[in-house]
Amino acid sequence: MPVNENQYEMIRKLELPFEYFREIQDYCSKQGIVFISTPDGPESLQYLLTLDVPLIKIGSTEVTNPEFLKEIGRTGKPVMLSTGMSTLGEVESAINTIYGTGNNNVRLMHCTTDYPTRYEEVNLMAMVTLKNAFHIPVGLSDHTLGCEAAVAAVALGAEFIEKHITLDRDMEGPDHKASMPPDEFREYVRMIRNTEKLLGDGIKSPTARELDIMQNVRRSIVAAGDIKEGTLLTRELIGFKRPGSGIKPEYADLITGRRVKRNLVKDELIKWEDI
Repeated sequence: MPVNENQYEMIRKLELPFEYFREIQDYCSKQGIVFISTPDGPESLQYLLTLDVPLIKIGSTEVTNPEFLKEIGRTGKPVMLSTGMSTLGEVESAINTIYGTGNNNVRLMHCTTDYPTRYEEVNLMAMVTLKNAFHIPVGLSDHTLGCEAAVAAVALGAEFIEKHITLDRDMEGPDHKASMPPDEFREYVRMIRNTEKLLGDGIKSPTARELDIMQNVRRSIVAAGDIKEGTLLTRELIGFKRPGSGIKPEYADLITGRRVKRNLVKDELIKWEDI
């Protein structure tokens, strides 16, 4: 921004006419991208409704603007509320204002309104606080320069991520320096998707590959030495060695005190039919 140019003049120079948003929406549709936008007042909200956007994103500046929150809530559209610069109490008040319109479809986006945001000011645990306090979906509006914040947020339960992108960080305007060019954004998305894979479904059980490996690396009950048919098994006569295709070691107490039905050689797997 030139020294003699105020913020209003800078924004007016960079703003897009309403009709451009329909063109952007059409392009997104052709590319399989869901188009949404953030209204900054009643006029832009009404225009977005003519585009039938699937949800309304509310910027952090509107958390303490109850009249606008009510207008947005009354649209009946799902709401995504960004919470930069806000206290927990202010977020609660904003949610209750929207709920008061009969619209209970609200998502929260943890945000630090600073471009770029320093890592020590991201405070991802506040996102967890929002989730625990309000029991609604949460995400992160990521204004950092790297990928770590998004990866950590997803690991902590973020269901959606916002990231500013740019074609060139040297372009004119206030956001480009803190935005991500396409090649970095591609890697950003890849890391998020890999994090989702890493998280899994939370069920503690062997994978299909582990089931195969298990047969080779787990231990079974074996003969500790040569054992003659009819011998009474004692703990001294059994050992535990690989592979894991025989009787599991956890059944050692169950098979001791029983007699073997055939001769066994040292290190031979003891099977249920042998006792």
